[in-house]
Amino acid sequence: MNEQRTAPNEVSRIACIGAGVIGGGWVAHFLARGYRVTAWDPAADAESRLERLVDAAWPALRELGLSDEAARENLTVAPTLEQAVANAQFVQESAPEQLEVKRDLLARIDAATPAGVVISSSTSGYEMTDMQRDCADPSRLVVGHPFNPPYLIPLVEVVGGTSTAAWATRWAAEFFEITGKSVITMDREVPGFVANRLQEALWREALHMVDNGEATVEQIDTAITEGPGLRWPLFGPCMTFHLAGGEGGMAHMLDQFGPSLKSPWTRLDAPELTGELRDAMVRGCEEEAAGRSITELVGDRDRAIISVLRAVGEARKGTE
Repeated sequence: MNEQRTAPNEVSRIACIGAGVIGGGWVAHFLARGYRVTAWDPAADAESRLERLVDAAWPALRELGLSDEAARENLTVAPTLEQAVANAQFVQESAPEQLEVKRDLLARIDAATPAGVVISSSTSGYEMTDMQRDCADPSRLVVGHPFNPPYLIPLVEVVGGTSTAAWATRWAAEFFEITGKSVITMDREVPGFVANRLQEALWREALHMVDNGEATVEQIDTAITEGPGLRWPLFGPCMTFHLAGGEGGMAHMLDQFGPSLKSPWTRLDAPELTGELRDAMVRGCEEEAAGRSITELVGDRDRAIISVLRAVGEARKGTE
């Protein structure tokens, strides 16, 4: 291992570059996990805005459970980017989603950050290959795409660019897991990553329905919160349809309902349901089920839905 490289479980100092909603959310998350965080943002009111973001997030973080070392006093706002990253053992960039801004900023971060330190970007859709172009050492740059708010939503999608070294991707994935995140390490770059592409598909169809007068905004939201959204906290769309096939699972579901993929239910073109795609879906569900029977999976799903319904009901009581 590079002697200048800190092991993921030994990191204590983090730099957060960009202190908007996402950057501020990262700051709150890292503070809650006991890290010392140095932040930098070019905005004149960055420090006061960041303090308000952390203050707003802290009650929820306290409810979730703070690290013994957690303290808002562990936050420092640096006057320059260079000072912010000078002693960092990990850097999380959360600048506005503009490609040239990202390229320039990441090149500056790379030039000022000590060798061997992983630099992660919160980009929502750009590929790291496009962003790392101007960096002197692009091998240590990865995408670490969070979901808003980063201090509550556990998902982080990690992927490197064509110039990213394999060790950097592995290091970042391990580090995020240590900080309490649920990590998807992608095998290859995909514009928008995994979660955003799925979310965008639903969002586009919602816009189509409103635009065509087929449903109201409230009806669309209710359709999710009172319908499939209750199943998704435990099982995603693939396992949900696996259960829809009954005892036959995904294989039966695809064989029975596969033709409906050609029904005009969505403006998104459906892929051809080839034998290879069918088998891949069946195999994937079997792997995710990890030996659990349909009956066991249904029990897990139902218990989770009951817990979610109770939690949502309690939350709604507090707003009445």
